[in-house]
Amino acid sequence: MINLFNPASAPSDPKNRSFYCSLFIVASLICGAYFIGGASIAKEYKERLTRLKVIYTRQNTKFDTCKNRCQPLGSEALPEGIVAKTSDLEVRPLWGSSVNNENSKPSMSLLAIAVGIKQKEIVDRIVKKFLSSDFVVMLFHYDGAVDKWRDLNWSDRAIHVSVMNQTKWWFAKRFLHPDIVSEYEYIFLWDEDLGVENFDPKRYLSIVREEGLEISQPALDPDKSDVYHPITARVKKLKVHRRFYKFKGSGRCDNHSSAPPCAGWVEMMAPVFSRAAWQCVWYMIQNDLIHAWGLDVQLGYCAQGDRTKNVGVVDSEYIVHLGLPTLGVSDGNKVTNAPAPPQKGDPEALVCFEFLFLY
Repeated sequence: MINLFNPASAPSDPKNRSFYCSLFIVASLICGAYFIGGASIAKEYKERLTRLKVIYTRQNTKFDTCKNRCQPLGSEALPEGIVAKTSDLEVRPLWGSSVNNENSKPSMSLLAIAVGIKQKEIVDRIVKKFLSSDFVVMLFHYDGAVDKWRDLNWSDRAIHVSVMNQTKWWFAKRFLHPDIVSEYEYIFLWDEDLGVENFDPKRYLSIVREEGLEISQPALDPDKSDVYHPITARVKKLKVHRRFYKFKGSGRCDNHSSAPPCAGWVEMMAPVFSRAAWQCVWYMIQNDLIHAWGLDVQLGYCAQGDRTKNVGVVDSEYIVHLGLPTLGVSDGNKVTNAPAPPQKGDPEALVCFEFLFLY
C-alpha cells in the first residue's frame, strides 16, 4: 500500500519544523534586505534626481541669463521672434509694396558725404557715379540748404540729414550706428571736394575685396591734388600699395616700419571701411570729435588683424583732392584754428616726396 505525503503531518516532524523555520527566517531576511535596500536606493535616486533638477535649473537659468544679455537693452519682455536688432537706410513707400522691381538687388554699400551748397557741382558728379553703381547715398548738410538740391534728378533718391555747422564725424557718430548700417558691406565716408573722373566704385570694391583691405582709400593724383601725406599719392602701374619708403630727412620709413605714416595708414578725407572695421571705428569716434585729427593714426586697431596688410591705398582707382575751403569757411574768411598744410613748393614737402613704394 502506497503512503501519500500529508502536509498536516509536516510540523509534527522536528526536522521538518527546523527546515521550515530556517526557510522562513531566510525569506524574512531576504524580504527585509529587499525593502531596506529598495528604500535606500529610492532615497539615493530621489537625491540624485533632485541634484540633477537643481543642475538643470541652474543651467537653464544661466542660459536664460545669457539669452537675456544677448538681447538688446529694453527688449527683454519681447518674444525673441519679434526683436529686430538691425535696420538699414532703404526708403519705404507710404503705400503699396516696397519692392518696385523683383529682380533689383539691394544696395550693398553706402556713400555718406558732408556737403554744402557751394560744392553742389562737385557733389553732383560724385553722387551720380555712386548711384549708378547701386550705392545708397546719404548727404550730411552742414549749411542747412537742403531745398537747393531739389532740382537734381537724384535728390529724392538720396537721404538728407541737415544740422548746421557739423562735420561728417559728428553726423557719422549719430546717424551711422553699426546696427543701422550693418546691411552694407562697405562704408564710404568722404569729403565733398573730391574729383572722381578716374574713379569707378564697382572696380574699386572689386579690388578691395580681392586684396582683403578692411580700411582703404583711393589714391590721390599727385599732379592735380593737394597731397599732404606721401603715402596717399598714386603710384602709376600699381594696383594697390600698403607702405612707402623714405630714406632722407626726419621720420624715415624702412622695411621694418609697421606704423603710420609709413604703413597701415589712410587719410581722413576719403576713407572706406568694411562692415567689420566700421563696427570698431564707430566706437572709437568720440562724441566731441570735430575734425578727426589724430584718429587716422589709431585706425589700425580696427584693421581686423595686421594693419600693414589690411590697410591700403588703391592706385588703379584714384581721385583728385581739390583742397577747397568748405565747412568752417563763410564770407571769404578761412578757418583760423586749422594747422596750415605744407605747400608743394616748401622744402619739407619736397623731402616728403622722396620715397619708394612697396606693396
